[in-house]
Amino acid sequence: MSTGPVVEMVEVGRDYHRGGEVVHALVELSLSLDAGELVALVGPSGCGKSTALNLAAAVDRPDRGSVRVCGLDIARVAEDELVTLRRRRIGMVFQAFHLVPHLTVEENVTLPLALDGRRDADRVRGLIDRVGLAHRAGHYPSELSGGEQQRTAVARALVHQPRVVVADEPTGNLDSRTGAAVIELLDELRRSEGAALLLATHDAKVAAAADRIYELADGRLVGCG
Repeated sequence: MSTGPVVEMVEVGRDYHRGGEVVHALVELSLSLDAGELVALVGPSGCGKSTALNLAAAVDRPDRGSVRVCGLDIARVAEDELVTLRRRRIGMVFQAFHLVPHLTVEENVTLPLALDGRRDADRVRGLIDRVGLAHRAGHYPSELSGGEQQRTAVARALVHQPRVVVADEPTGNLDSRTGAAVIELLDELRRSEGAALLLATHDAKVAAAADRIYELADGRLVGCG
């Protein structure tokens, strides 16, 4: 297992084709993320935040430069290795929650383990309790508030004890009070779990909770603090 950064991007470029046009989503982006660290990506819509998250989550591969996640160069390994990496080492929290509607809270949280052929009922119940949903474990997403759905998504992202958690606008569909509670929960859990957390946000208050902030514009890094 690598002892360096959990995520490291060096002069990364990523392009997309839109009709006959080439869109440079990322241009020579370099960043790193250590275990237990919270790093925020900020910038306007279309600046490359989501593309950077997809690379950090090993969902996408770079066109140029290198991306190493948990010691693996994701441009050079086979797709089945990336699938294993995502299932065992990476957790994802989405703005739109992406809970499975016909599964209960408990079943949704269990899903990452089940997909990897694992079971850990104590871990599932413990996380559901920690996110304050023990009394809602048997309920379906349609029966939950937005904050409850996002807390379910946080528990699901952490159930398999990932080394990296990526969160794309995790408070975007929540009111300010509920959003702040979700960020506090993510921050507390990543500290106690030791996971590295990379999040994209438009919210200055959310970014203020980060150990470091990378500012992007037009796919380029324009500031780091």
